[in-house]
Amino acid sequence: MLTIGYIGNGKSTNRYHLPFSLNRDYLKVKTIYARNLDKKEWERVPDVLYTDDITTLMNDDEIGLIVVCTHTESHYHFAKMALDHGKHVLVEKPFMLTKDEAVSIFQYANEKNLVIQCYQNRRYDSDFLTTKKVIQSGKLGDLLEVEMNYDYYRPHTPNATDHFSKYNSFLYGHGVHTIDQALSYFGTPESIHYDVRQLLGAGRMNDYFDVDFYYSSLKVSIKSSFFRLKGRPSFVVYGKKGVFVKETEDRQEEHLKLFYHPKGHDNFGVDSPSHYGILTYLDDNDSYHEEKVVSEKGDYARVYDDIYQAIVHGKEKVVKDEETIAVMEILEKGIEGCS
Repeated sequence: MLTIGYIGNGKSTNRYHLPFSLNRDYLKVKTIYARNLDKKEWERVPDVLYTDDITTLMNDDEIGLIVVCTHTESHYHFAKMALDHGKHVLVEKPFMLTKDEAVSIFQYANEKNLVIQCYQNRRYDSDFLTTKKVIQSGKLGDLLEVEMNYDYYRPHTPNATDHFSKYNSFLYGHGVHTIDQALSYFGTPESIHYDVRQLLGAGRMNDYFDVDFYYSSLKVSIKSSFFRLKGRPSFVVYGKKGVFVKETEDRQEEHLKLFYHPKGHDNFGVDSPSHYGILTYLDDNDSYHEEKVVSEKGDYARVYDDIYQAIVHGKEKVVKDEETIAVMEILEKGIEGCS
C-alpha cells in the first residue's frame, strides 16, 4: 500500500487526480492540505483528513507520496519541502517554472534517493494511444507528417484577460500536454520552429501556438488556438502509404466534467463507434482500404501505476527526467517572443 497526501484542493486535485488514485486498491489517499478549508467547491472525500496545517502532511510517516497540485509558482517550494521530509513527489504540469528549476529538483531528489516525477497524464489519452497503435501497425508506411491539434472556442477567456503571464500562458498550460506526447514517442527533434502568438495583441494573453518538430524525414506539428469555432482533428498522420485521422479527443475529461468517474463505470472515457478514427491506406498489392479503428482505452490512473512501480518496486520511471527537462526548455524557448 502506498499512502498519498495532496497539496491543493482545487480542480487539479479533485478532477484530474482523485478519481484515479481512488480507483486503485494499492493506493490510500489519507490527507489533503489546503490553505482555505472554508471553500466548498468540491465535495469532500469520506475518510480523508482535510487540513490547513502543512506540517500535518509532512510529518506523517505513513505518507510516502506527496502530490503537488498548486499554482506552478509554488511547485518548486512544495516539492523541495516534501523531499526534505523524505517523501516521494508527483508534480502537476508543467512541473516547474524553468528548466533550471527542473534540473535542480531532479538532482536534489536523486541525492536523497527519492522519486520525483511530472504528472504527464496525457500520455494515456485514448486518441494518442490509438494513433500510436496505428503507426505501429505499419499500414501507413514510412511516416512523413503528424499533426497534433488541441483546439478550443473560448474567446471569453482571452477577451477577459488584459495582461500577459509567461507561466500561465496557453503554451505552458496546454502546449505541455502535446509537446510531452510528441517527445515521449518521437524523441528529441533535430530542430524546432516556434510560432507562438497573442492574437489580441501585445500585452494580452498567449492564445495560440504552432510548434513544429523536425526530424530527418518527419515533421510533427503541435497546434492550438482559443479561437477555433470548429476544432481541427485531434490527430492526423500521413505516411507514404496512407493517412489516419482521429477527429475527436480523449473523452476522460468530458466525463470528469460531468462527475462521471472511472470507479464502477467500465465505459468511463470509452469512445463510441462514432468517435473512432479513420485509417485509409494502400496495401502491398496497392489495394485501397478505408476502415474505422477501434479506439484504445485511455486511463490517467496509469500514471499512478507507473510511479507506484518506481517507488515500491524500483522500476525505471516511465516519464524520464530528461524528457521533462526537454519539455521545460521548449516551453521557455517558445514563450520568449511574447510580452
